[in-house]
Amino acid sequence: MNWSDADIEKARKHFWAFVYIVWKSIGLPNPTPIQVDIAQYLQNPPSDRVIIQGFRGVAKSFLTCAYAVWRLWQYRDLKILIISASKDRADDNARFIKSIIRTLPFLADMKADKTQLDTQNIFNVGGAQADISPSVKSVGITGQITGTRADLLISDDVEVPKNSGTQLQRDKLSEAVKEYDAILKPGGQIIYLGTPQNEASLYNVLQRRGYSTRIWPVLYPESEAELESYGGNLAPFIADKYRSDPDKYKGTSTDPQRFDDIEIEKRRLSYGRAGFALQFMLNTNLSDAEKYPLKVADLIIDSLDPHETSVKWSWANGQQQRLGDIPCVALNGDMYYGPLSRSPETAPYAGTVMAIDPAGRGSDESAYAIMKVLNGYLFLMDVGGFTEGYSDLALTQMAQLAKFWQVNEIIVEANFGDGMFTKIMTPIFTKLHPCTITEVKHTKQKELRIIDTLEPILMRHKLVINLSVIESDYRRYEQGQAYSLIYQMTRICRDKNAIAHDDRLDAVTMAAVYWLSHMDMDGDNKEDVSARSIEDMITEGILTQPDERNGNCVNNIQMLRSR
Repeated sequence: MNWSDADIEKARKHFWAFVYIVWKSIGLPNPTPIQVDIAQYLQNPPSDRVIIQGFRGVAKSFLTCAYAVWRLWQYRDLKILIISASKDRADDNARFIKSIIRTLPFLADMKADKTQLDTQNIFNVGGAQADISPSVKSVGITGQITGTRADLLISDDVEVPKNSGTQLQRDKLSEAVKEYDAILKPGGQIIYLGTPQNEASLYNVLQRRGYSTRIWPVLYPESEAELESYGGNLAPFIADKYRSDPDKYKGTSTDPQRFDDIEIEKRRLSYGRAGFALQFMLNTNLSDAEKYPLKVADLIIDSLDPHETSVKWSWANGQQQRLGDIPCVALNGDMYYGPLSRSPETAPYAGTVMAIDPAGRGSDESAYAIMKVLNGYLFLMDVGGFTEGYSDLALTQMAQLAKFWQVNEIIVEANFGDGMFTKIMTPIFTKLHPCTITEVKHTKQKELRIIDTLEPILMRHKLVINLSVIESDYRRYEQGQAYSLIYQMTRICRDKNAIAHDDRLDAVTMAAVYWLSHMDMDGDNKEDVSARSIEDMITEGILTQPDERNGNCVNNIQMLRSR
């Protein structure tokens, strides 16, 4: 295909015009408006550190490869490095760059001559001065990148499920990309291309490091709130159109020439709601509701008396109940709420359990959770952990806590050390706070067990957390976020090893499982213990702290009602 001098001059001046020529030359339809918008962003970025997030199929990789050719056309001595999660992916981009050069007749002088390096993934362009670094080089993120120098670094889909599913993997990836700054020449440019894989995406981390982000989802926002959830990163091309006529554009395709409603629905069904939110809407906040089911908004937060509490609690998530003065480390939009109301009638707790999830001498904690129960509600009084593992100091402190909270029974996860922890702790607890110690074993995948246990409890608003737990947990978060209960609770998903530490959350789950048999005492059904019956039982001396003589007082209540 022959191009006029005017076409070539226009393409040299405007990258979007160059894209038009490339698309026509390789047999693609004309660039769509959204592709032109991405092209204009590439030519005029707000900074030398940018992240381009575009939905799957928008051709962001093709566009950026074309941009690399366009930049080399302007300046032959430019050094370009392409990095992807896999070497094959990076090599594909390098080959496409070479294909563009060979396809366009007016770029014939950019082909490498016989004296220049010219392989599939490492090559020079014609007219480039001899240099130790090639014009174009591609490498996987785990490959050898040290020693390479680049003016333009393209990081294409460097985050994929295989290297970002766990916290450890995410930490390794975050450290690996720090090498980019050592590679980049002064005045150079880094371009990230990709789609987020989870709420803790590398691209979110990079924004905190000063990177500019622009997002092109496949659909216009459904509401102003959804638009705002992008944090100002939504492409103005999309945001401005939506604001001009929300009723016309809301929920419609941003690229209707290539992705109509039928095509989009196919992908929604294929990826599922959570996958679609990530891969096509590029909104980690939208995906959180599906992928991270445990929400602090479902909790009731209040100061709790260690001996007695209200027999009825009401939950609400209104502005008046919002606890805005307490730092919340949950996901965006998830907030703490106090009770709508709590009954003036009170009663002693029906029982107290301490759950312990032991750990060795590694980075895990020996975590504990102390939970009381009354009238179908669970009350989380205290949560903590010790990195000293099974030291005498840690065990002594746990025993003292059990005594303070008047714990009736202790349950210990026995999977660790085949019950060794229990054998070690028993003499110390017998001396300081004698009570029943029971071992429990688990066979179900931990993440599934935690979510399947806690999600229904939270959704019914049956878990009340002592305000002091939230305050101390934030202090722990400041020391190391992975050890925070709230961080663990709001980041756990059904993927195995999704978070680095889950010890405190597991201890809470163990305590909740212990009391699950009493959760049928619901304030909304006939099996409930009413405020009047509670008062009667107090008068009759039935509702007391349980001990070895009377057993669990909840059972006593049930027996009384069955007469």
